[in-house]
Amino acid sequence: MTTDDLISATPPPGDGQRATIASIAAEAGVSVPTVSKVLNGRADVAEVTRARVEEVLERRQYRRRRGRTASSGPDLIDLVFHELDSAWAQEIIKGVEAAAAAEHVSVVLSELGGQHRPPRAWLDDVLSRRPLGVIVVLSTLEDAQRHQLESRSIPFVVLDTFGEPPAGVPTVGSNNWAGGLAATRHLIGLGHERIAMVTGPDDVMCSRARVDGYRSALDEAGLAQDPGLVLHGDFQVGGGYVAGLELLSRPDRPTAVFAGSDYQALGVIRAARELGLQVPEDVSVVGYDDLPVSEWIWPPLTTVHQPLREMAETATEMVIALSRGEPLRRSRIDLGTELVVRASTAPPPARPPAAPPATRS
Repeated sequence: MTTDDLISATPPPGDGQRATIASIAAEAGVSVPTVSKVLNGRADVAEVTRARVEEVLERRQYRRRRGRTASSGPDLIDLVFHELDSAWAQEIIKGVEAAAAAEHVSVVLSELGGQHRPPRAWLDDVLSRRPLGVIVVLSTLEDAQRHQLESRSIPFVVLDTFGEPPAGVPTVGSNNWAGGLAATRHLIGLGHERIAMVTGPDDVMCSRARVDGYRSALDEAGLAQDPGLVLHGDFQVGGGYVAGLELLSRPDRPTAVFAGSDYQALGVIRAARELGLQVPEDVSVVGYDDLPVSEWIWPPLTTVHQPLREMAETATEMVIALSRGEPLRRSRIDLGTELVVRASTAPPPARPPAAPPATRS
């Protein structure tokens, strides 16, 4: 046990009484050290026993009193991604590290292997480290996992939510709908009418919001929506390439493609070149994120700037404030996006004049 645990020999509390480790142990039929092991994420507890203790902790709304001793080790923030192999993730890491360093806090980095829901092993590691807080990126915590963090007084913030977060869960994101709207309006303003979209998974909230912005811009301009021009992918280069080949090989191919990420835009540009098309002379391409690479590729990429570092800094500041018991002014924050126009977009190619009608001699 640690010095910040409340220990009492009182019986299980009734309504209005504060739960203690001793009362939790009595109700679960286990020893006080066993409850302490569960609270600290120790692996040497049988699963059936752990589940029984967690059930009582949740039912009694137990909350560990926050406090750190000199032996607790350095202050840590756990930063967890569904996957790390992208410049997008690197921008977020830089933002978190900058804000954490300013508060003399270290960062522990975890990856979920592409999964959007952390496994039990990840949670056990977090509970054993007892960090100041947790930042979950493009992933979702289950109800039981949220309660387990809350019962240990480990605050958490969700960055770029995977789905609609439950009420009361602190989140930081960007205005994805406005970004999709601005990108599509830009292409319409150049004269494009047949605009395709290559986006991320259809069950990811930011992906859906960008598609909604794209569709709103088409509706606003009175342009017909062709469901066949919206393809879902994985935000990666390979997915953009495959989708680009499919769209640009069509006899009625689009004259512009809005990609849901800069990486997908890179894949679309490669597909265009392999099909003998020039960007932007034959097809315009817009990306999303404004990663550093976007201004160095050829042609430099028109894209929607998503303030990834600022989002990460904001999430870090929020979780540190929560760890200190400070109330948040807002629990849900969406930062603004901005269109950055470069050389990958231009007016659509002129259509060849219609052939004159045949005449009879």
